[in-house]
Amino acid sequence: MADVEIRAFTVDDADDVLSVILPIQREEFGINITADAQPDLRVIPDYYQSGKGQFWVAVWNGAIVGTLGLKDIGNNQAALRKMFVSAEVRGREHGVAARLLDRLFAHARETGLTDIFLGTTDKFVAAHRFYEKNGFSELAKADLPRSFPLMAVDSKFYRYKLD
Repeated sequence: MADVEIRAFTVDDADDVLSVILPIQREEFGINITADAQPDLRVIPDYYQSGKGQFWVAVWNGAIVGTLGLKDIGNNQAALRKMFVSAEVRGREHGVAARLLDRLFAHARETGLTDIFLGTTDKFVAAHRFYEKNGFSELAKADLPRSFPLMAVDSKFYRYKLD
């Protein structure tokens, strides 16, 4: 899908990011969560775009259709957060999630990160397959770094070790 642009988040994207993430969480997966329960989404530049972190959006036909955050958690480690792709462009034929993840991996290597961790809910089964297919290994919650930002809904955890 050549017409999808992956770019860094700007403050003008804030409302559009919420309009992608909240319906996926609430309507598709039945997670009773609000924007207020996710304060990181109100301060993306401070929370994600500092240190070795970053936040990307996927833009298609002028609209944001995907998001991906990388939170610097210190010690050359980061947490992958807020990876969401709108249903209409989801899947291998569009490649939005793969392109977002490729951008994250390139950034991680450029900035010297050694490990990327993520937490997800049991409900995101397709996401589990995607992460595993892309080199993430499941790990126990007890094996996460202390600085990993746990979310109440997280029940399954992964790690990607960079070369």
